[in-house]
Amino acid sequence: MNTLTVFRLGRVEYEDGLKLMHLFGEARLQELIGDALLLLEHPPVLTLGRAAKRENITATDARLAEEGVEVFDTNRGGDVTYHGPGQVVGYPILLLPPERRDVRRYVRDVEKGLIQTLAAFGLTAGAIPKWPGVWLGQEGSPDARKIGAIGVHLSRWLTTHGFALNVNTNLEHFQLIVPCGIREAGVTSMQRELGHPVSVPDVEEVLAREFTQVFDAQRVDGTVGLRTVSVAVVHGRGPEARVLLLLRRTPERGGFWQTVTGRLEPGESPGDAARRELAEETGLALPVVDLAYRHAFALGEALPPRLVEEHGFAVHAAPDTQVRLGPEHDAFEWVNVPTALARLPFRGLRETVTRALRTPGP
Repeated sequence: MNTLTVFRLGRVEYEDGLKLMHLFGEARLQELIGDALLLLEHPPVLTLGRAAKRENITATDARLAEEGVEVFDTNRGGDVTYHGPGQVVGYPILLLPPERRDVRRYVRDVEKGLIQTLAAFGLTAGAIPKWPGVWLGQEGSPDARKIGAIGVHLSRWLTTHGFALNVNTNLEHFQLIVPCGIREAGVTSMQRELGHPVSVPDVEEVLAREFTQVFDAQRVDGTVGLRTVSVAVVHGRGPEARVLLLLRRTPERGGFWQTVTGRLEPGESPGDAARRELAEETGLALPVVDLAYRHAFALGEALPPRLVEEHGFAVHAAPDTQVRLGPEHDAFEWVNVPTALARLPFRGLRETVTRALRTPGP
C-alpha cells in the first residue's frame, strides 16, 4: 500500500505555496518522497487558471489593493478563484499509478474526498456536471451554491494544485470576482451552512482521513523540521519610516539582505528566541512585539523540501539607536520602506516588515 504524508502547514504565502508545490513535485518525481497532501491557508489572493478571463475579476485594482488581495497567474485548469483565511487549501502531490492515470477519474476522486469530508459534518454535497467543484443544492436549482473549488494540473501523471474548501471563509471577497466564471450560482461556506464557526484543524483531520481512504493509501503525518523567528526593527512613521536591514554573505549564495532572523533553540519560546537573536545580531535589548504572524515555507532549493515555520516580531527603535553587529553579518543599513521591501528576498520577511510598521510604537 502506498503512503500519503499529510502536512498541516497553517498559513503559507501564495508564492511560497507555488514553490512548495514545485519542490515537492520534483522530489516525488525523483522518488525521494512518497505521495503527499499539503493542507494550508493562504492570505487573500485571486488566482487565474489557464482558461481564466480577466473580465471575471470584477473589482478594480484600487479595490483589490484596499482589500489587500493579490492576483496570480497559474498553470492549473479553470478560471478565477479566491483563496483566503478560513479556507482550507489542499495540494495533493501524487504520482498517479498506471491504474489511476485518467484525468477525469482523478478530478472525481478529489471531488469524492471533499464530499465525504462535508458529509462527516452533516452537509450533503455533490458534483454538478456542467460546473467544476463541489456544490450544495441541485443542478438547475436557484439555491445551488459552491462550497469547494477544484483546479488541478497534471504533468507526467504528477498532480499539483488541487482544491479549496470554504470553512469560515470571508464570502464577501467572492464579490470581487465571478467565481470560476460561473454567474448563475453563488458560493457558501461550512460556517454559513451550519450556522456557527467550524474548527479548521477538525476539518483538516477529516480531509486527511478521507483523502487517504479515497486514494487507497496509508496515512503518515508530516512534520515541520525547523522553527525560526524574524524580527523587523523599525523607527519612524509614514515617509520617514526606516527599516534595519542586515547583510549576510555566504560563499554559496553571495550577499543578501534580511531582517534579524534565527532558529529556536531546544525548549525556547518564540519570544525568547526573538529577544536573543536581536541581542546577538544587533546588540540591542529592546521590547519585542508579537505580530501574531506565523507562516510556513521551504528553505532554499533542497530536495526533499526543508520545511520551516517562522514567527514574526516587531521592535520599535529610536532614530539614534546604535547597532553593534554580531559575527553573522557584515554590514547594516537603515533604509526606507520601498527599499527594504525591494531588497528582502523572501515574502515572509516582507510581510513581517509590513506588519511591524502597522504596530503602535513608543
